[in-house]
Amino acid sequence: MKSKIVEQIRENLIEIIPELEGQTISNDEKLSDIGANSIDRAELIALTLEQLEKEIPRIELAGAQTINELAELIAEK
Repeated sequence: MKSKIVEQIRENLIEIIPELEGQTISNDEKLSDIGANSIDRAELIALTLEQLEKEIPRIELAGAQTINELAELIAEK
């Protein structure tokens, strides 16, 4: 399940920040370091939860700094 979530997050990240397409992004790299500001991260969380049909309070996911951290939090719920 986590690998599906990671894949969805990565797809959504490229949709939100198109200039990341083709770049190598580590799942452990901080989202802020790859150019995702707080609005991008909020959009990423909302879009991913919608696509995965999960209802998790956004505040519970706000602390996630990397793709892996976000996927882990979503998978736990």
